[in-house]
Amino acid sequence: MLAFPSCKINIGLRIIEKRPDGFHNLQSCFYPVAWGDVLEVIPSREFRFSCSGLSIPGNSQGNLCVRAYELLKADFELPPVQIHLHKIVPIGAGLGGGSADAAFTLKLVNEQFELALDSESLEDYARQLGSDCAFFVQNRPLYCLEKGDVFSSVQVDLTGYYILLVYPNLAISTAEAYAGVRPRVPDVSLFDQLQMPIDAWRENIHNDFENSLFPTHPVLPQIKQQLYDAGAVYASMSGSGSTVYGIFNAPVVVPNQFVNYRVWKGRL
Repeated sequence: MLAFPSCKINIGLRIIEKRPDGFHNLQSCFYPVAWGDVLEVIPSREFRFSCSGLSIPGNSQGNLCVRAYELLKADFELPPVQIHLHKIVPIGAGLGGGSADAAFTLKLVNEQFELALDSESLEDYARQLGSDCAFFVQNRPLYCLEKGDVFSSVQVDLTGYYILLVYPNLAISTAEAYAGVRPRVPDVSLFDQLQMPIDAWRENIHNDFENSLFPTHPVLPQIKQQLYDAGAVYASMSGSGSTVYGIFNAPVVVPNQFVNYRVWKGRL
Protein backbone atom coordinates (compact mmCIF):
# COMPACT_ATOMS: atom_id res chain seq x y z
CA MET A 1 0.00 0.00 0.00
CA LEU A 2 1.17 3.47 -0.89
CA ALA A 3 0.65 6.83 0.85
CA PHE A 4 1.96 10.36 0.53
CA PRO A 5 2.45 11.76 4.05
CA SER A 6 1.88 15.50 3.83
CA CYS A 7 3.55 18.13 5.98
CA LYS A 8 1.92 20.92 8.00
CA ILE A 9 2.40 24.58 8.76
CA ASN A 10 1.70 26.36 12.02
CA ILE A 11 -0.57 29.38 11.76
CA GLY A 12 0.46 31.06 14.97
CA LEU A 13 2.33 29.32 17.77
CA ARG A 14 2.08 30.49 21.36
CA ILE A 15 4.20 28.89 24.08
CA ILE A 16 1.98 29.17 27.16
CA GLU A 17 3.85 27.46 29.99
CA LYS A 18 6.40 24.78 30.83
CA ARG A 19 4.88 21.54 32.06
CA PRO A 20 6.05 19.42 35.00
CA ASP A 21 7.07 16.70 32.51
CA GLY A 22 9.51 19.07 30.77
CA PHE A 23 7.35 19.68 27.72
CA HIS A 24 5.51 22.94 27.01
CA ASN A 25 1.83 23.74 26.64
CA LEU A 26 1.05 25.67 23.48
CA GLN A 27 -1.64 27.13 21.27
CA SER A 28 -1.36 26.67 17.51
CA CYS A 29 -3.34 26.00 14.38
CA PHE A 30 -1.90 23.08 12.42
CA TYR A 31 -2.76 23.24 8.73
CA PRO A 32 -1.89 20.44 6.26
CA VAL A 33 0.10 21.24 3.12
CA ALA A 34 0.51 18.90 0.16
CA TRP A 35 4.34 18.85 0.14
CA GLY A 36 5.01 15.29 1.25
CA ASP A 37 7.08 12.14 1.34
CA VAL A 38 6.31 8.79 -0.31
CA LEU A 39 5.63 5.80 1.94
CA GLU A 40 5.07 2.18 0.96
CA VAL A 41 4.13 -0.70 3.28
CA ILE A 42 3.81 -4.19 1.79
CA PRO A 43 3.80 -7.75 3.22
CA SER A 44 7.21 -9.41 3.26
CA ARG A 45 8.86 -12.66 4.34
CA GLU A 46 10.93 -10.69 6.84
CA PHE A 47 10.79 -7.19 8.22
CA ARG A 48 12.77 -4.66 6.21
CA PHE A 49 13.04 -0.91 6.23
CA SER A 50 14.68 1.08 3.46
CA CYS A 51 14.79 4.73 2.53
CA SER A 52 15.81 6.96 -0.34
CA GLY A 53 15.77 10.65 -1.10
CA LEU A 54 17.05 12.96 1.63
CA SER A 55 19.46 11.46 4.12
CA ILE A 56 17.84 10.58 7.45
CA PRO A 57 20.12 10.77 10.50
CA GLY A 58 20.35 7.85 12.94
CA ASN A 59 19.90 4.12 12.42
CA SER A 60 16.80 2.45 11.03
CA GLN A 61 15.67 1.09 14.39
CA GLY A 62 15.12 4.61 15.61
CA ASN A 63 13.13 5.67 12.55
CA LEU A 64 9.60 6.72 13.40
CA CYS A 65 8.11 4.46 10.71
CA VAL A 66 9.80 1.43 12.25
CA ARG A 67 8.73 2.49 15.74
CA ALA A 68 5.14 2.94 14.54
CA TYR A 69 5.04 -0.59 13.12
CA GLU A 70 6.60 -2.05 16.27
CA LEU A 71 4.11 -0.17 18.44
CA LEU A 72 1.20 -1.88 16.69
CA LYS A 73 3.00 -5.22 16.55
CA ALA A 74 3.22 -5.20 20.36
CA ASP A 75 -0.59 -5.30 20.51
CA PHE A 76 -1.48 -7.22 17.34
CA GLU A 77 -0.14 -10.36 15.66
CA LEU A 78 1.26 -8.63 12.63
CA PRO A 79 3.17 -10.41 9.87
CA PRO A 80 6.47 -8.91 8.72
CA VAL A 81 6.36 -6.03 6.26
CA GLN A 82 8.68 -4.12 4.02
CA ILE A 83 8.59 -0.37 4.59
CA HIS A 84 10.14 2.01 2.10
CA LEU A 85 10.28 5.74 2.74
CA HIS A 86 11.28 8.20 0.05
CA LYS A 87 12.16 11.33 1.99
CA ILE A 88 11.33 14.66 0.37
CA VAL A 89 10.27 17.01 3.19
CA PRO A 90 13.35 18.54 4.85
CA ILE A 91 14.29 17.46 8.38
CA GLY A 92 14.45 20.00 11.21
CA ALA A 93 12.28 22.33 9.16
CA GLY A 94 9.26 22.83 11.44
CA LEU A 95 6.99 20.98 9.01
CA GLY A 96 6.38 17.76 10.95
CA GLY A 97 7.58 15.53 8.12
CA GLY A 98 8.83 12.72 10.35
CA SER A 99 5.69 12.88 12.46
CA ALA A 100 3.57 12.55 9.33
CA ASP A 101 5.57 9.51 8.22
CA ALA A 102 4.91 7.84 11.59
CA ALA A 103 1.18 8.59 11.57
CA PHE A 104 0.76 7.43 7.99
CA THR A 105 2.60 4.19 8.82
CA LEU A 106 0.05 3.57 11.58
CA LYS A 107 -2.78 4.24 9.14
CA LEU A 108 -1.35 2.04 6.39
CA VAL A 109 -0.72 -0.90 8.73
CA ASN A 110 -4.21 -0.48 10.19
CA GLU A 111 -5.72 -0.60 6.70
CA GLN A 112 -3.42 -3.30 5.31
CA PHE A 113 -4.19 -5.77 8.09
CA GLU A 114 -7.76 -4.68 8.85
CA LEU A 115 -7.08 -3.86 12.49
CA ALA A 116 -10.27 -1.76 12.67
CA LEU A 117 -8.65 0.97 14.74
CA ASP A 118 -10.66 4.20 14.69
CA SER A 119 -9.11 7.67 14.54
CA GLU A 120 -9.16 8.11 18.31
CA SER A 121 -7.26 4.84 18.82
CA LEU A 122 -4.73 5.72 16.12
CA GLU A 123 -4.19 9.10 17.76
CA ASP A 124 -3.48 7.38 21.08
CA TYR A 125 -0.78 5.29 19.41
CA ALA A 126 0.58 8.33 17.58
CA ARG A 127 0.96 10.31 20.82
CA GLN A 128 3.44 7.69 22.00
CA LEU A 129 5.68 8.51 19.03
CA GLY A 130 5.82 12.31 19.22
CA SER A 131 3.86 15.43 20.02
CA ASP A 132 3.01 16.29 16.38
CA CYS A 133 2.21 12.75 15.25
CA ALA A 134 -1.42 12.57 16.34
CA PHE A 135 -2.39 15.56 14.17
CA PHE A 136 -1.65 13.64 10.99
CA VAL A 137 -4.24 10.96 11.76
CA GLN A 138 -7.08 13.36 10.88
CA ASN A 139 -4.77 15.53 8.76
CA ARG A 140 -7.12 18.51 8.58
CA PRO A 141 -6.95 22.03 10.04
CA LEU A 142 -7.11 21.78 13.82
CA TYR A 143 -6.61 24.02 16.83
CA CYS A 144 -3.91 22.33 18.88
CA LEU A 145 -3.38 22.61 22.63
CA GLU A 146 -1.20 21.18 25.41
CA LYS A 147 1.81 19.52 23.71
CA GLY A 148 0.18 20.01 20.32
CA ASP A 149 -1.64 16.69 20.62
CA VAL A 150 -5.00 17.81 22.02
CA PHE A 151 -7.35 19.08 19.33
CA SER A 152 -10.48 21.09 18.74
CA SER A 153 -12.13 22.19 15.52
CA VAL A 154 -11.34 25.62 14.15
CA GLN A 155 -12.87 27.56 11.28
CA VAL A 156 -9.76 28.20 9.22
CA ASP A 157 -10.18 27.54 5.52
CA LEU A 158 -7.48 28.70 3.11
CA THR A 159 -9.00 27.02 0.07
CA GLY A 160 -8.13 29.05 -3.02
CA TYR A 161 -5.02 30.65 -1.55
CA TYR A 162 -1.51 29.80 -2.69
CA ILE A 163 1.51 29.00 -0.53
CA LEU A 164 5.27 29.20 -0.93
CA LEU A 165 7.45 27.27 1.52
CA VAL A 166 11.10 28.26 1.81
CA TYR A 167 13.63 26.03 3.59
CA PRO A 168 17.02 27.80 3.78
CA ASN A 169 19.05 24.59 4.19
CA LEU A 170 19.17 25.19 7.92
CA ALA A 171 18.10 22.47 10.37
CA ILE A 172 17.04 23.73 13.79
CA SER A 173 16.81 21.17 16.58
CA THR A 174 13.91 21.15 18.99
CA ALA A 175 16.36 21.67 21.85
CA GLU A 176 17.78 24.82 20.26
CA ALA A 177 14.34 26.21 19.53
CA TYR A 178 12.96 25.71 23.02
CA ALA A 179 16.13 26.92 24.76
CA GLY A 180 15.27 30.52 23.95
CA VAL A 181 11.50 30.61 24.50
CA ARG A 182 9.88 32.62 27.28
CA PRO A 183 6.45 31.11 27.99
CA ARG A 184 3.58 33.47 28.70
CA VAL A 185 -0.20 33.47 28.58
CA PRO A 186 -1.34 35.87 25.82
CA ASP A 187 -3.93 38.57 26.45
CA VAL A 188 -5.99 37.32 23.49
CA SER A 189 -6.17 33.64 22.63
CA LEU A 190 -4.90 32.51 19.27
CA PHE A 191 -8.26 30.83 18.68
CA ASP A 192 -9.98 34.24 18.72
CA GLN A 193 -7.31 35.79 16.49
CA LEU A 194 -7.79 33.05 13.89
CA GLN A 195 -11.35 34.27 13.38
CA MET A 196 -9.99 37.57 12.03
CA PRO A 197 -9.74 38.09 8.25
CA ILE A 198 -6.42 36.87 6.89
CA ASP A 199 -5.45 40.46 6.09
CA ALA A 200 -5.32 41.10 9.85
CA TRP A 201 -3.10 38.12 10.65
CA ARG A 202 0.15 39.94 9.88
CA GLU A 203 -0.30 42.30 12.83
CA ASN A 204 -1.87 39.82 15.25
CA ILE A 205 -0.82 36.19 14.71
CA HIS A 206 2.72 35.36 15.73
CA ASN A 207 5.06 32.40 16.14
CA ASP A 208 6.81 32.77 19.51
CA PHE A 209 9.90 30.91 18.26
CA GLU A 210 10.65 33.85 15.98
CA ASN A 211 11.54 35.96 19.04
CA SER A 212 14.64 33.90 19.84
CA LEU A 213 15.51 32.29 16.49
CA PHE A 214 15.34 35.36 14.26
CA PRO A 215 18.23 37.17 16.05
CA THR A 216 20.47 34.09 15.94
CA HIS A 217 19.53 33.11 12.36
CA PRO A 218 19.11 36.41 10.46
CA VAL A 219 18.34 34.59 7.21
CA LEU A 220 14.89 33.76 8.64
CA PRO A 221 13.53 37.32 9.08
CA GLN A 222 15.12 38.17 5.74
CA ILE A 223 13.09 35.43 4.02
CA LYS A 224 9.94 36.52 5.82
CA GLN A 225 10.35 40.09 4.57
CA GLN A 226 11.13 38.87 1.06
CA LEU A 227 7.87 36.90 1.06
CA TYR A 228 5.96 40.03 2.02
CA ASP A 229 7.83 41.96 -0.66
CA ALA A 230 6.69 39.30 -3.15
CA GLY A 231 3.06 39.97 -2.22
CA ALA A 232 2.27 37.55 0.61
CA VAL A 233 -0.83 38.44 2.62
CA TYR A 234 0.65 36.53 5.58
CA ALA A 235 4.11 35.10 6.26
CA SER A 236 5.54 33.23 9.22
CA MET A 237 8.05 30.69 10.36
CA SER A 238 6.50 27.23 10.76
CA GLY A 239 6.80 25.33 14.02
CA SER A 240 10.20 25.55 15.62
CA GLY A 241 11.79 26.41 12.25
CA SER A 242 13.46 26.81 9.96
CA THR A 243 10.94 26.84 7.10
CA VAL A 244 9.29 30.20 6.44
CA TYR A 245 6.10 30.28 4.42
CA GLY A 246 4.05 32.90 2.65
CA ILE A 247 0.34 32.77 1.80
CA PHE A 248 -0.70 34.54 -1.40
CA ASN A 249 -3.92 35.52 -3.12
CA ALA A 250 -2.59 34.41 -6.52
CA PRO A 251 0.07 32.09 -7.95
CA VAL A 252 3.51 33.36 -7.03
CA VAL A 253 6.73 33.44 -9.00
CA VAL A 254 9.59 32.19 -6.82
CA PRO A 255 11.86 35.19 -6.10
CA ASN A 256 15.43 34.92 -7.38
CA GLN A 257 16.71 35.31 -3.81
CA PHE A 258 15.49 31.77 -3.06
CA VAL A 259 17.37 30.04 -5.87
CA ASN A 260 19.78 28.28 -3.48
CA TYR A 261 17.05 27.17 -1.05
CA ARG A 262 14.61 24.30 -1.15
CA VAL A 263 11.20 25.68 -2.06
CA TRP A 264 7.75 24.26 -2.67
CA LYS A 265 4.72 26.08 -3.95
CA GLY A 266 1.17 24.98 -4.44
CA ARG A 267 -2.49 25.68 -3.84
CA LEU A 268 -4.02 25.30 -0.41
